[in-house]
Amino acid sequence: MIPAMYWCRDLQVRVMSSDSFDGEYTGRIMQKFGFVKVRGSSSKGAVRALLGMRRELEQGWTAAFTIDGPKGPRYVAKPGPVLLARSTGAPMVVFHIALDRAWVLKTWDGSMIPKPFCRALMRVSREIPVPPKGNDERYLAELQAALDRVRTFAEENIEKAGNAEFPRSRNNREEH
Repeated sequence: MIPAMYWCRDLQVRVMSSDSFDGEYTGRIMQKFGFVKVRGSSSKGAVRALLGMRRELEQGWTAAFTIDGPKGPRYVAKPGPVLLARSTGAPMVVFHIALDRAWVLKTWDGSMIPKPFCRALMRVSREIPVPPKGNDERYLAELQAALDRVRTFAEENIEKAGNAEFPRSRNNREEH
């Protein structure tokens, strides 16, 4: 989350934030980086949060989720982004940022704090459009596959980040 917050700082990205102690704490930190909280989570207030995120997308803002939700399991996509994309027409995009050196916290998601001067490699998926009558299970599987691809690529190539010979695509996005 820390590299993502830095990368998207001051873009006024809308993020879902729960009313829990952890959600409030994280939400305050994210606000310092220029994010805007939308209240609710996948476990509590999900309908309110999705409606709030839909409203933000309809006003032209970018909305972001922690794809594996507030409780995990780690790297397993939840259905919220698919529901939102289907109802708004906004495409889904996933990304993963790998770090070559970080402190790993003993949390369910293995949150990482980048060590000073570490290298980071971000890989971004192609856009995944979800038609209004799209099958939720199909698009959730597609979202999961995209997450798996970008995560694998970033983690397998982090040692090459910053190397002049490292092959790059435009904006380090998938090209298929």
